[in-house]
Amino acid sequence: MSLDFCICSQRKHARLNPSFPMEFWLLTHKEEQYKPTNTGRLIEQILPEVTRTFIWHRTEPDPVFLSLIKDARYQPYLIFPGDRGGYADRVVSCADQNSSKTPAFIILDGSWRQAGRMFRLSPFLQDLPVLPLKSQIQSVYKLRKAPDEYHLCTAEVAVSLLGEHHQTEAATALKAYFDVFNEEYAQSRRLKP
Repeated sequence: MSLDFCICSQRKHARLNPSFPMEFWLLTHKEEQYKPTNTGRLIEQILPEVTRTFIWHRTEPDPVFLSLIKDARYQPYLIFPGDRGGYADRVVSCADQNSSKTPAFIILDGSWRQAGRMFRLSPFLQDLPVLPLKSQIQSVYKLRKAPDEYHLCTAEVAVSLLGEHHQTEAATALKAYFDVFNEEYAQSRRLKP
């Protein structure tokens, strides 16, 4: 954003409640990484210690990502709606908080259309449990039109997951930063000639 709308001073790193460890793994569509409206980067900026970003490639997936989804220290969960057909056997209602493994939430970072393609066309994701969001909050994201009001942007998904997993302070910090980004970016667009 232009300096007139810079939000850097609002960025404050948040820490997670260590009683409920978790990580975010953003699987970012290659076109999404260059979009100024991308909200995945907000998660990285507020929670850098527990966020990893990988660029999605259908035929040449990131080898580090592939090793992590098989790493015994983690239990990865693919965040995706559970009401679509064809994978009901993989849908789980919650992350296992009693396991010794750290829950790793894989968020498909892209437009809803891109996320759907990433979900369907990635053989390396086909055995992972699918965790739908529990909340039915309406998106407040102003910068892109979602297919419906309950389709959340990447940062809103992370805020929801943090709230669902006892990370209230981190959820509040990320939501505050997202709100500033959402408003300032929208303002910058309105004032452009």
